[in-house]
Amino acid sequence: MTRRIAIALLSPPGFTPVGLDPTAWRLALAEDVVDVLATLAEVDAAVAVAADEAPLARQVGWPGLHAYAVPVLDAPSVFAAAHADGYEQAVLLAADAPDLPGLVIAKLLRPLSTRPVAAAPSMSGFGLLGLASVLPAPSWLPATDLDSLSPQSLRRLSPQVTDVAPASGWHRLRSGADLDRLDPRLEGWDATRALLASATRA
Repeated sequence: MTRRIAIALLSPPGFTPVGLDPTAWRLALAEDVVDVLATLAEVDAAVAVAADEAPLARQVGWPGLHAYAVPVLDAPSVFAAAHADGYEQAVLLAADAPDLPGLVIAKLLRPLSTRPVAAAPSMSGFGLLGLASVLPAPSWLPATDLDSLSPQSLRRLSPQVTDVAPASGWHRLRSGADLDRLDPRLEGWDATRALLASATRA
């Protein structure tokens, strides 16, 4: 069986709603994304942080959740850490998509049986929602984070355009307007929901 892992990248959010503590917001988003990772079948869950923020990882998820602390929180560094752990496939996910369906993650991993890389766009204007790769990751992947990548930029770097499989996108919370994309009727995103509700009551 192929060893696969889904890793939430705990980058600082690009946006915090008015009235909320930025750290509390960051942790709530991460908690909800990690909860989604826990539902995936035959895929391990993990978080990744920059080495100087290693204590942050201990505040997310459950005891024993695997955490990678890398010198630079970029795609090649995290993929290399997962490969060193013996994983054969990995998917990196932005941690500011609290209502992300598990099916979207599964669709990111699926093309790796025939392609080296799959990329899912953010539907919030720029960057990627997620990036999946066979391990070891291709050497042409740039040393940057998800915010600086797009499916188009990856295809320009890849030896063949078909090396980068398209995957379904999803919205990220990058601005106040993105909050309107959250559907209160959907199950999940409990930590983010509760924090937003507390700000409304304040």
